[in-house]
Amino acid sequence: MDNNNTLIQLEDLTKIYQVGETEVKALNGVSYNIHQGDILAIMGPSGSGKSTLMNIIGCLDKPTSGRYLLDGKEVSTYNKNQLAEIRNKKIGFVFQNFNLLARTTTLENTELPLLYSDISSKKTKEYAMKALELVGLQGREMHKTNQISGGEKQRVAIARALVNNPSLILADEPTGNLDTKTGDEIMDVFVDLNKKQGITVILVTHDQEVARIAQKKIFLRDGLIERLNGDRQ
Repeated sequence: MDNNNTLIQLEDLTKIYQVGETEVKALNGVSYNIHQGDILAIMGPSGSGKSTLMNIIGCLDKPTSGRYLLDGKEVSTYNKNQLAEIRNKKIGFVFQNFNLLARTTTLENTELPLLYSDISSKKTKEYAMKALELVGLQGREMHKTNQISGGEKQRVAIARALVNNPSLILADEPTGNLDTKTGDEIMDVFVDLNKKQGITVILVTHDQEVARIAQKKIFLRDGLIERLNGDRQ
């Protein structure tokens, strides 16, 4: 297989949690490659392991065994500080509940990931304005979070995920709190970012409507990939 555009390599990942005296195997040997520019949906019922897999891909957790390579680097061996740096530079997160700061503007929320960097305040504002423009919120920069709709809140969350110019966006049930029409608009934003910016998008969802935009899908059950759909490996 040609690995030239492989962004993520997952090799026999396992994750075991200790619950009292019981071992719970959340992942049971997952191997998969994700290519730059993919839109991938990770699907499966509750308890299938999809949230655990997302946390490992997002460098929020480490596997018990196996290897995770991001841009050819084995990040599964990194310590907490190294993982935090990877999250800050390479990965943008979008969550179901938006996770915006209350009583602050869309611009301030978008700037958040850059506040602890060495980027000047002028550049920080410039990057945040550009990110808001990419998600169709130009002219809404000074609106506070209590003055915008749910769909606009999720657009702000996507802009915040974009501000560091990540190579990967991880979206966990990104339309879960939105009505169907607004959810469709948010999915169109992801498609647009993928086509025009080349950003790899991973959607973690149980919703077939959300997954429809993905060129590739993996279905998890009991910590294993049960089946693939639209895969080119």
